Amino acid sequence: MNEFLDPVALARWQFGLTTLYHFIFVPLTIGMALLVAILQTAWVRTGKEKYLRLTKLFGKVFLINFAMGVVTGIVQEFQFGMNWSNYSRFVGDIFGAPLAMEGLIAFFFEATFIGLWIFGWDKLPKKIHLMTIWFTWIGTVLSAYFILAANAFMQNPEGFVLNEERGRAELESISDVLLNPVALTQFPHTIFASLMFAGVVLVSVAAWHLKRNQFVDEMRTTLRFGAWTNIISFIGVGLSGHSLGLVMTETQPMKMAAAEAMYNTASGRDASFSLFSLGTPDGAHEIFSVRIPYLASFLATNSLDGTVEGINDLQAEYTQMYCGGADSLLTCPTDGSFVPIVWVTYWAFRWMIGLGAIAALVSVVGLWLTRKGNIELPKWTWTVAIWTAPLPMLASLVGWVFTEMGRQPWIVFGVMTTEQGISPGVPGWAVLVSLAAFTIVYGALAVVEFGLIVKAVKAGTPEIARVGGGDGTDGSGEVDQNQLATVY
Repeated sequence: MNEFLDPVALARWQFGLTTLYHFIFVPLTIGMALLVAILQTAWVRTGKEKYLRLTKLFGKVFLINFAMGVVTGIVQEFQFGMNWSNYSRFVGDIFGAPLAMEGLIAFFFEATFIGLWIFGWDKLPKKIHLMTIWFTWIGTVLSAYFILAANAFMQNPEGFVLNEERGRAELESISDVLLNPVALTQFPHTIFASLMFAGVVLVSVAAWHLKRNQFVDEMRTTLRFGAWTNIISFIGVGLSGHSLGLVMTETQPMKMAAAEAMYNTASGRDASFSLFSLGTPDGAHEIFSVRIPYLASFLATNSLDGTVEGINDLQAEYTQMYCGGADSLLTCPTDGSFVPIVWVTYWAFRWMIGLGAIAALVSVVGLWLTRKGNIELPKWTWTVAIWTAPLPMLASLVGWVFTEMGRQPWIVFGVMTTEQGISPGVPGWAVLVSLAAFTIVYGALAVVEFGLIVKAVKAGTPEIARVGGGDGTDGSGEVDQNQLATVY
């Protein structure tokens, strides 16, 4: 019963679940903002109505998702004071700076221009109005960067000094915090992953309508636009992911060792990457695996002859480094283990890669099958395309599981363990009650969010009012700018 009400475990579950739930909306918001901006740009440049209709359709999806992301993001931040007061007190001077920038600079910038975009259709000139959606996307990107910079401090703490008298970390260089190598490499990886998700959502929506032979012209364009977005972004994810892996190996070698379940240090050919592995129940010994020689060495060091440190050697090194000094109260775990849950880290790394690769493969096949404008395909192919939509989202979620659980037992790597960051006066039952409440409320919100998006998507592209009449058959056929806002 005591284990069931362990406040550390429950607080970690709560923060993990609410963070992952919030992150369902983040990548789609980032990616969809850019794709909507591109679609509106295509309308402004070409004057083709189909691009305006697509802008309206996916603009609705973007706005619904943006609103839910704001709500869940605000609630998430309250947990720092609820369950992690020791952590907040210890690193608040550093962690608060990028979060304040995100709120006071990026979010208000983003909110201002998204308001102008929503209400400016019938009030602003077309090109000025177009600028508002591009600035909205810039705001989402800035917001993402500041949050990633805060997270990067937990992965690789830089730009601070430890005030032993006050028992807290204090900001020394904001530039070091914002230009943390982890943030600089994690940022493009996150942006490309977001574009993958948005691109596959476009593919899924197009497939749903093409399966029913609806809105054929617009959806054929959407399908190919989304597929190309997904493929190009997958390449970007791979390249940026490799750069991130190199930084991760340098700053958190235990995470890389756990990602490969590599207990003993290996070099060159022996530093292989296992596509699939079966081990003993404790994960310490391998029974069977399918391996690619040299690949782990390349991923970790960018060299085929590199050396990847093993879990056992790193455990001994960390024990000597963090468990013997005067500061060991904050840096030495109670059980003395610096090894994350290996099977979670190992499989999360592979699911992240595999799910993204499957989504990209579906897009490649889709482009090939529709290369001559052909949409007379078996219905099962459209069904496959429809159900591809969650794959990049799931890849992003397990990627964050890998990032955060692979950092354990640290809440701030090398500075403070997770168990030291918990709120000391909060009992396990209180965390359990709030966890249950969050789960119920967030579950209801998920149903509402999904229902609103599905309703908007099934309605298809909206009708656009025209000058001289609403049927589009008379006069010049130009879009009536004064009636555009009514679509929302």
